[in-house]
Amino acid sequence: MGEASVKTLETRTDVSPPIVAENEARPASERTLLTRLRAPRRPRIWFEILLIAVSYWTYSLIRNAVPEQKAAALANADWIWEVERSLGIAVEQSVNHGINSVTWLIVGMNYYYATLHFVVTIGVLVWIYRFHPGRYAATRLVLFATTGVALVGYYLYPLAPPRLMNGQNFIDTVLVHHTWGSMASGNLKNMSNQYAAMPSMHIGWSLWCGLTIFAVASAPWARILGLLYPTATLVVIVATANHFWLDAVGGMICLAFGYAVSRAWYGALPHRLPRHPEHTGPHPAAALLNRFRARA
Repeated sequence: MGEASVKTLETRTDVSPPIVAENEARPASERTLLTRLRAPRRPRIWFEILLIAVSYWTYSLIRNAVPEQKAAALANADWIWEVERSLGIAVEQSVNHGINSVTWLIVGMNYYYATLHFVVTIGVLVWIYRFHPGRYAATRLVLFATTGVALVGYYLYPLAPPRLMNGQNFIDTVLVHHTWGSMASGNLKNMSNQYAAMPSMHIGWSLWCGLTIFAVASAPWARILGLLYPTATLVVIVATANHFWLDAVGGMICLAFGYAVSRAWYGALPHRLPRHPEHTGPHPAAALLNRFRARA
């Protein structure tokens, strides 16, 4: 996404809310510590790489440390399936079998499920970091808060994916087509908690990507692709029998929580913050560290 083709809509996204403008108008000496902590500032590449790496490692560690409560997870899956049937939306099995009959399509979806979840998310983070540094920290906070609350869901509500249900004849497309498409199938199943399907972070992350692109991109093709990405992801997670429709709803709720946290901390949604942060001086944490070094 080049700077020439993906520009911000200045009149739509660069107008800061009154609270941001008021805080930035104050002299640095008059700002409270909390105000200075909340002020958007230019991110540092080394810190961001380290933060993302450590955060994802921590997320994977906690997610996989959640007890695999097989009996409860299967019982919850039966309950979800019955609820969807009562609502008339239990079509996952038809989608799973129908797309599985088109070999090239389902194989592509297996690889989509395994790779784009990470590739696109990292790509959007890099794009925001490069071209919208003033919005980067708030956008990143949405993603982190979304993922953090998802961990609570994995712990409180173990859920088996459709492909692991008993007696429902779902197809595990990774096993059938011998592809690498799920950390919870085939030779990789012992590396990941198989009963952490609710909420779906494939939906949480892909919708975060789509909304971020739609909110700050002005090129019509980019905004359209932004909306198509989570839509395609929804089809993929169902076709591969990794999630129910309602798992996707759980992912959306987690994302809404993430946006609420970011809005509460920064005083505005990410796309409403200035594209480029104004000079705010050294980070308060760095200033405290320098004082400690000076006294030592």
